[in-house]
Amino acid sequence: MYLAMPNERFPIPEVDVSQVDQKWWRRDVDYPTDEKVGTVIVDTPSRYLYHVGSNGRATRYGIGVGREGFEWAGRGHIAYKREWPRWTPPNEMVARRPDLEPYSIDNGGMGPGLDNPLGARALYIHEGNRDTIYRIHGNQEFSSIGRAVSSGCVRMINQDVIHLADNVRDGSTIVVIPDPAMGHLMVG
Repeated sequence: MYLAMPNERFPIPEVDVSQVDQKWWRRDVDYPTDEKVGTVIVDTPSRYLYHVGSNGRATRYGIGVGREGFEWAGRGHIAYKREWPRWTPPNEMVARRPDLEPYSIDNGGMGPGLDNPLGARALYIHEGNRDTIYRIHGNQEFSSIGRAVSSGCVRMINQDVIHLADNVRDGSTIVVIPDPAMGHLMVG
């Protein structure tokens, strides 16, 4: 499941699984929930994302989440998905990190590719008609899986985000469970 993907627009290398604890590897698990089939549940404290299936089952993925002060929680929906998206850091991020100015919205963002922070796929999270600016996206930094390191987005291994994007429908509900150990911005 983590082999190289040479047929992608930008060939994806094999995952060095020595950098990813086996507990973060994708697997189907028992997951009883009252949420309907197709719902995406981000369990921030546990660092797992669940895509709810039928008969009390779900596909579970290891994820990286927002670091303290950047995490968020609530309900929304996956408005749409993009293959090999452009990355445009929000103005707030550019203000914190002036080195990102070349990728600002005024400069057209960063083109797609393996070095793009959004990776191979991005799922865009909205609340009603409003873009939350949070994404579920691919990531080449395998060691970040299972950690709170992002600026609020949910990071996945590229092979996992492709698998998720292939199986999630636009409009699907997303539920993000907060980490009680950290403050968080509520969405929804």
